[in-house]
Amino acid sequence: MNGNEVNFSHRPVLLDECIEGLSIRPDGVYVDGTTGGAGHSFEIASRLTSGRLICLDQDETAIRVAGERLACFGDRVSLWHYNFRSVAQVLQLASVDGIDGMLLDLGVSSYQLDTAERGFSYQKDAPLDMRMDERNPMTAERVVNEYSEYDLKRIIYDYSEERFASRIAANIIRHRANAPIKTTGELVNIIKEAIPAAARDGGHHPAKRTFQAIRIEVNAELDVIAPAIEAAVSALRPGGRIAIITFHSLEDRLVKKTFASLAQGCTCPKNLPICVCGNKPKIVIETRKPILPSAQELEVNPRSRSAKLRIATKI
Repeated sequence: MNGNEVNFSHRPVLLDECIEGLSIRPDGVYVDGTTGGAGHSFEIASRLTSGRLICLDQDETAIRVAGERLACFGDRVSLWHYNFRSVAQVLQLASVDGIDGMLLDLGVSSYQLDTAERGFSYQKDAPLDMRMDERNPMTAERVVNEYSEYDLKRIIYDYSEERFASRIAANIIRHRANAPIKTTGELVNIIKEAIPAAARDGGHHPAKRTFQAIRIEVNAELDVIAPAIEAAVSALRPGGRIAIITFHSLEDRLVKKTFASLAQGCTCPKNLPICVCGNKPKIVIETRKPILPSAQELEVNPRSRSAKLRIATKI
């Protein structure tokens, strides 16, 4: 294990709010679908007696380090190197026929951001990677060097609402015509070059949005959210809860929309005298408005500033 792995850390966001929202029973079965540095997992496991915690993460380093941090809980905790989209498969492999709660923290971990060679950060020069799961054949380098100008513009705009998406995509194409773009530092300079100087004076780093968009594309982050929520709700026992932390508006909209769909009952036209669709609500939404970090948390952990927590209960 190298030094970066030893220093794997992830300050758990909205920790108290998540624990309260999950309403943990000591004998319950819970899933942490994004184990990361095991901050949330540790608090869940510490509240279990005869219960069980199943930890998933697509990052192999997270699973390895979380295993060490959670070893004190013995067989109360099991770890699985899977993306949370595979929750149904993991529950079957773990011989679990129902759960009492599931947590998803959809943010990139502090470790991933702070480990330069993972290529997530626009603050450090490193190979263009951005893979949360290093088994993934897709990398940021492939996106930047192989996508068409149209597709680059599409993902940069759609996944980050970057208003200079066209200029950035065109500049990427222009630079890569001379030589492949290999590092985050090269990409940052290309992005800065494409954004007018006056627009670079705001509070955000000029590369922040584009890096977010490429990361989302590399890891197919938005594609897995709705299916994972539906699978988790199917697995929940009545009264079980699902708690989801998001970090940008696209994620939050998807969670809100999926919750609304699962909470909806009859979808028949209003002019029909009786229901013929047979749809029944599957959940009750506990958070009509998302829970946000407190002022105290923002002071201690500035990275939590965009976090939003939504909670629902299985009917």
